Amino acid sequence: MLEQDLVPIVQLGHPVLRQSAAPYTGQLRDDELPALIELMRRVMHHAPGVGLAAPQIGIPLSIAVLEDAYAPDPETAEVRERTPLEFFTIINPRYEALDGQTAAFYEGCLSFEGYQGVVERHRSVRLDYDDESGTPRQRTFTGWPARIVQHETDHLNGIVYVDKVLTRSLSSNAEYPRWASPDIGEARRGLGF
Repeated sequence: MLEQDLVPIVQLGHPVLRQSAAPYTGQLRDDELPALIELMRRVMHHAPGVGLAAPQIGIPLSIAVLEDAYAPDPETAEVRERTPLEFFTIINPRYEALDGQTAAFYEGCLSFEGYQGVVERHRSVRLDYDDESGTPRQRTFTGWPARIVQHETDHLNGIVYVDKVLTRSLSSNAEYPRWASPDIGEARRGLGF
């Protein structure tokens, strides 16, 4: 797909990122929803990212796409519990923590280009959502996939990861390689958070 066939990703400061997205109740024609999902998938891959919410392309509907096919090094994968997440669409999602465990790692956002920051999130969540055919679904996620689910669902509620970031951890992409260890211990010591 050519780059000119894609839409831009809305950046932090645009009001669509700060509104709760409207619940999807069939506002699109039958042929428009799959076309939107495919466009979102292409934009996400091109960025590249592991998730994209409709508000990030200026559409205030409660729809997001998720997929993590990246292969991190084995140590990072183990520490961050990063396992592959096959492509899927979530519509009108809601998540709930499964226990009191949390994990804190660096994450970034396609709508806040150029920065990474540490966010503490639930380690395991239950996600209730509708799939693209309107069928109610419920799935549980742990580790990195749970982080992606929370990040994208937050977008649909007008929350951007910088609202939850440990501000002293914020790092430009140019400086992030300094702190790209599997865990955040070195960054915590070096940046004082």
